[in-house]
Amino acid sequence: MAKIERQHPIEKDPKYRATCFEEVSEGFNEERALIEASRCLNCKNAPCITGCPVNVNIPAFIAKIKEKDYDGAIKVIRKTNNLPAVCGRVCPQESQCEGRCVRLKMEGAVSIGNLERFVADMALKKGTVKSEAVPKIGKKAAIIGSGPAGLTCAADLAAAGVEVTVMEAFHKTGGVLVYGIPEFRLPKLLVQQEIDGLKNLGVNFELNCVVGKTIYLEELLAEYDSVFIGTGAGLPVFLKIDGENLNGVYSANEYLTRINLMNAYKPDSHTPVKKGKNVIVVGAGNVAMDSARTAKRMGAETVKIVYRRSRDEMPARLEEIRHAEEEGIELCLLTNPEKINGDAGWVSSMNCKKMQLGEPDASGRRKPIEIKDSEFEVKCDMVIMAIGTSPNPLLKASCNKLLTTVKGTIITDNETMKTSVDGVYAGGDAVTGAATVILAMGAGKKAAKAMLEYMKIV
Repeated sequence: MAKIERQHPIEKDPKYRATCFEEVSEGFNEERALIEASRCLNCKNAPCITGCPVNVNIPAFIAKIKEKDYDGAIKVIRKTNNLPAVCGRVCPQESQCEGRCVRLKMEGAVSIGNLERFVADMALKKGTVKSEAVPKIGKKAAIIGSGPAGLTCAADLAAAGVEVTVMEAFHKTGGVLVYGIPEFRLPKLLVQQEIDGLKNLGVNFELNCVVGKTIYLEELLAEYDSVFIGTGAGLPVFLKIDGENLNGVYSANEYLTRINLMNAYKPDSHTPVKKGKNVIVVGAGNVAMDSARTAKRMGAETVKIVYRRSRDEMPARLEEIRHAEEEGIELCLLTNPEKINGDAGWVSSMNCKKMQLGEPDASGRRKPIEIKDSEFEVKCDMVIMAIGTSPNPLLKASCNKLLTTVKGTIITDNETMKTSVDGVYAGGDAVTGAATVILAMGAGKKAAKAMLEYMKIV
């Protein structure tokens, strides 16, 4: 087995990129893509495929890259993945497909995500893969939410001839891809190009449509043959500590939505958002990294991430943590917020305590334990809470038949994604709680298959 070093994407200089919202990673050029593709061993059992929630035939598309058949490569990917340019950027490949690569323990896994992005970007630029509407078969489906789960479900149903209508509460389509993930990590023009492909496939979109408010689930069931719920998890979670109601405290959801969806990062924007000088972000997931890196780009002099566990327990992708540190974000680990202090109604500082790790808790991670008499104060003028989200309760409140867990997530059958309401299916963060784009897409595919069977199409 020849040793070929893993290739790395071209990235903008940290000092420059921390001042703007241009995309950080420029991906592979053709030379790097071909070298990286040559590292794939085309394994007979292809363990990488089993690590992909949508089962992309990874060896097959990489084989096409080796042949410089980039049109063929994107066709292989799009057989199971409707959003390859998105997944190539934001999927946690290191814990999924790449995490099962045979080369992982040698000189590093094949960079599957970057190869996927390479062919997807090339296809979008060339207009290689253009979806065309297929003849309708007399069945109608409604999709609630235009995030990754909803878009995937819609694409699979439309490809089977179902008349699909996607209902989005916001004024733009894309769900978390648009309101949650910053421009420097996922350009919105790219997301729109992917959605335009669904429109070409015949998918209809209704914006500013809040199911549970402007229209009810029961009304959709009377009009459509089947319904899919992909409303995500947009309800922010707070610590419930003193001072969380002070001016200058944001949920990550609100902060990122104002900046990403409502364009507060643009100089000519009229969207109000505080531009803190000394910012604290509580949490250590990808959303926390997005919030911290965004605050830096919005002009913050210092940005600190406060997390009660150690670096090993941080749930964010390693790449996102590395990018944050390169851009000057400080990690304050084994630190727990106790109280937010204010001055004239505005945030002025945060009281924290040092922690140590004990035995693993229910999450499998070591439990943080407070160190006695370790309290200290950190000066700040803005705090962003990025400790998780839960599903919006609006839909459940409007339909008592829809069963949910104590945490508000929709209860479904794991194989079919069927809910407690006949003809209604659900997937993505609305079912799992905040998770990944690719897992949401996998749920959307499962649901589409079950919905086609329900509507007696397959």
